[in-house]
Amino acid sequence: MNILVCDDDKEIAGAIEIYLRNEGYQVFKAYDGVQALDIVDNQKIHLIIMDIMMPKMDGVQATMKIREEKNIPIIMLSARSEDYDKITGLNVGADDYVTKPFNPLELIARVKSNLRRYVDLGSMEKKSGVYKSGGLVVDDEEKTVTVDGEEVAVTPTEFGIIKLLVKDAGRVYSMDQIYEAVWKEPAYNPENTVAVHIRRIREKIEINPKDPRYLKVVWGIGYKIEKI
Repeated sequence: MNILVCDDDKEIAGAIEIYLRNEGYQVFKAYDGVQALDIVDNQKIHLIIMDIMMPKMDGVQATMKIREEKNIPIIMLSARSEDYDKITGLNVGADDYVTKPFNPLELIARVKSNLRRYVDLGSMEKKSGVYKSGGLVVDDEEKTVTVDGEEVAVTPTEFGIIKLLVKDAGRVYSMDQIYEAVWKEPAYNPENTVAVHIRRIREKIEINPKDPRYLKVVWGIGYKIEKI
């Protein structure tokens, strides 16, 4: 599989490349958001590791541009550990987040986890099954989500969450259960990550996200898709 590493620090980009190549991945490198967009447009990329702070075009802007057309997994990197950076990255479409300095083994584990999710829930592998709740339809074969007949653009992570909840419409899932089912790894303080993805999903599938018809919060417990 092809992975794009985008970081203006060439030493960091080079080190990440070595770890990824040792795992058998093909690596493309970019040193700013403009170069990253060019590679994404001209190569088949399966996952992106994107630094936030870069010249010309930062990682947030680049991610927003990529998300206009592509749903490939994006892992954000940042030298800062504040929740603001993490939430900003997730809000614009990133699937995961790693803070510098990072343990290379953790980064590789997150790469593998996101690629598994992309294969299982994204456009690379088809599985049968159509799940519905009212006008909300999840087609697991075509990997599409439609609301009242209109297709909604979602990332593989968002698709995984929607599929999980629609498939068991009416059942309440805790944040830990959602994280472990979709990210396929033990939950460790998943609140911010899950909440940001839930908010993004609501903005896409609800007419009025503040008064949702489908995606409901059950206070103190978790979330569910209303059985309609």
